[in-house]
Amino acid sequence: MTEALKAAHPEPAAATMAEQLRREAAIEPDPVSTAPAVKETEVIAIYGKGGIGKSFALANLSYMMAQQGKKVLLIGCDPKSDTTSLLFGGRSCPTIIETSSKMKLAGEQVTIGDVCFKRDGVFAMELGGPEVGRGCGGRGIIHGFELLESLGFHEWDFDYVLLDFLGDVVCGGFGLPIARDMCQKVIVVGSNDLQSLYVANNVCSAVEYFRKLGGNVGVAGMVINKDDGTGEAQNFASSAGIPVLAAIPADEEIRRKSANYQIIGRPGDRWGPLFEELAANVASAPPQQPNTLSQDALLGLFASDVVGRDVVLEPATVQDMCGKSSMEKPSLEVVYENV
Repeated sequence: MTEALKAAHPEPAAATMAEQLRREAAIEPDPVSTAPAVKETEVIAIYGKGGIGKSFALANLSYMMAQQGKKVLLIGCDPKSDTTSLLFGGRSCPTIIETSSKMKLAGEQVTIGDVCFKRDGVFAMELGGPEVGRGCGGRGIIHGFELLESLGFHEWDFDYVLLDFLGDVVCGGFGLPIARDMCQKVIVVGSNDLQSLYVANNVCSAVEYFRKLGGNVGVAGMVINKDDGTGEAQNFASSAGIPVLAAIPADEEIRRKSANYQIIGRPGDRWGPLFEELAANVASAPPQQPNTLSQDALLGLFASDVVGRDVVLEPATVQDMCGKSSMEKPSLEVVYENV
């Protein structure tokens, strides 16, 4: 059939579609790739009560990982913006949120070099947050990650990305990695005190909740900081069904060096083996669904003379509240006399 006849008598649409499918089916598939597997970055979110020592543990952990040849990015997700201070000897990093605001006013774009800094192989940055009373810290976290994505966060080539999150704040932004599957696993940091274990239990509860909704994030384990040997944190981890990745003792040398912004997790130093073990456990511990403890079970980890479990709740009465046995309130009901 000549081209003129084809133009005058086009093939039916069904025949054209069938011919197109046959042509596509005749194409040979691409050969199996023999290139090395592409490395996948492991994103780990670390949660704990404010002041429990997350930043101390993370600075030393990231430093040790870098000394072991791993490419590590440490991101502070705490409005205090102090996650990286110990890593940089007490100096604070310009935060992503503050830097972005200043450069936006100047009509400039933020670049990696404006917000990411490095020391001895560790890359670090701070998201930052609003000043007290001037905004929502959780919304600041969400905005910070939006900026990270605009800088190519998902294309960065790291072995590990460690996210330092404040665990005793429950608004949405601080639960972002768990709720949106932004990390593969969570690590909780706690000590032998009720408040830090309460926070750790809350984080386990969040992980359990989102796993029931189809999420994939799990808890890989617990780091016990300032361990004085009383055992409550160890018992919590056992009850929650998660391993203890490391127990950092309540040692005066550690306290003093941490206060002076000194790294203690160096290969060959006294505390080097402790952080070498922690690095190995962080890398190998699988994410799993934890068991959330009830309030009574959490209190049961402590001696009754410490937490007052023998106290009986006595209901208050109206007389207690008002100084008399009853309160007469004027009625708003309209009463009509019989006519």
